[in-house]
Amino acid sequence: MMTVVQCWDDGVTADVRVIEILRRHKANATFNLNAGLHDASRKLLRKHQDTEVWRLGWSEMMAVYEGFPIANHGLMHPHLEQIPIEAARQDIVEGRDRLQQFFGQAVLGFAYPFGSYNEAVMAAIQEAGHVYARTTRNVEQPFPPENPMAFHPCCHFLAPDLWARYEKARVGGVFYFWGHSYEMVTDVQWTEFEQMIARISADPNARWGNVMDLFVPQERPLR
Repeated sequence: MMTVVQCWDDGVTADVRVIEILRRHKANATFNLNAGLHDASRKLLRKHQDTEVWRLGWSEMMAVYEGFPIANHGLMHPHLEQIPIEAARQDIVEGRDRLQQFFGQAVLGFAYPFGSYNEAVMAAIQEAGHVYARTTRNVEQPFPPENPMAFHPCCHFLAPDLWARYEKARVGGVFYFWGHSYEMVTDVQWTEFEQMIARISADPNARWGNVMDLFVPQERPLR
């Protein structure tokens, strides 16, 4: 039985539509958030392919993400390896603390902003209490990773060879994909995404899991 895990970055309004699809098909996902970049209400982030990208407001996030694990994406989404390590450590620790206090759940995962890191940043993330940190490098067999602080996914959700990677991942038993929900800007893309989720849910030899459960099967208390 292959375990399928997914995660989504940045806490944008399109996550609402992703979650609606996930709930319809009983799929799991982890959402990687930047606690320092959200205001009380929604705010415009930028445009992506002429489509406005809005960041969710704190006032709605508890309801939006109810039932889904939250992971740390850095307090302010910096290039952590390009700033002094003490500043990076503060960004990592404060980002995790704020998310834990708000959502009331242990935040065990981390997703590298921009996918970039170095040895010092990896050590700081582990010291802060995270059990894994996701990169953006693609591999065929993601689990178990050589180093949990460099947990490489199989592919981005829009990868043209996603299904080929999906089949190859059966050997190792874990298929891991990631993305940003704002990257879906057309109805066709949203339809294709739902078809993908439905196909995985219907696979008798696959099951949905949460990323942190690969590392910590039992829920841990806040610390």
